[in-house]
Amino acid sequence: MNGPRGNAWAMTERPWHRVRRDADNFIVGPSGLHWDGNSLLIDINETSAPLPYPVRGQVRVYPDMIGTTGFHLDNAGKHRWHPVAPRARVEVTMNNPEISWNGSGYFDSNFGEEALEEGFNDWHWSRAHLKNDVAVLYEGTRRDGTPFDLALKMDRQGRWHDVMQPPAAKLPRSGWLVDRLTRADADFRPKVTKTWVDAPFYARSALSTRLFGEDVHAVHESLSLGRFRSPIVQAMLPFRMPRAIC
Repeated sequence: MNGPRGNAWAMTERPWHRVRRDADNFIVGPSGLHWDGNSLLIDINETSAPLPYPVRGQVRVYPDMIGTTGFHLDNAGKHRWHPVAPRARVEVTMNNPEISWNGSGYFDSNFGEEALEEGFNDWHWSRAHLKNDVAVLYEGTRRDGTPFDLALKMDRQGRWHDVMQPPAAKLPRSGWLVDRLTRADADFRPKVTKTWVDAPFYARSALSTRLFGEDVHAVHESLSLGRFRSPIVQAMLPFRMPRAIC
């Protein structure tokens, strides 16, 4: 985000008794998500870290389609990924900081039966809106050293199609020296145009790339769970991701 305190960050861990959910609502502490039948409303009422500024506002997600297919990321089925709204229109209205914008978006969910760091060493993910489809590329290494990868296109009717992974393309390491990998058409060199999140174990970036014959802007993330397991990184987390006790 741009503007005063536009880089405010809030990610607070909360105890189980501060979580409530039903068919249309998911509440975590003072923030929550609500499905109104047409859009997903995300109400944000948090405090940034490490400097304690208020972060208040609402995000509204209007899916173009709802994805009904989930995918197992491991052979035992302990980790699953569900691209809920691969293509969506998003409206953001923040009161603190006073910022608003709208544009195209995406909404997915990772869930499972054990912590991510128990199942994986790393992964690289990216999503791009093509002219007619949405492309999602997902690959990584499981904790046992075996690789996984998905290359998918979803059309405007919500149907997924497996496609061949484009060739691998290395990206520059993040500021915290997290390895970043993506896929792009042969003989094209993708570029990192902006890094939104640069953490010791995670980077989220914007890419200028070419996929399936189209020049596109992609959202990309690289996650190093080997780094996340490090005692040094674990000691740093409470300064960036405070843990509420009530």
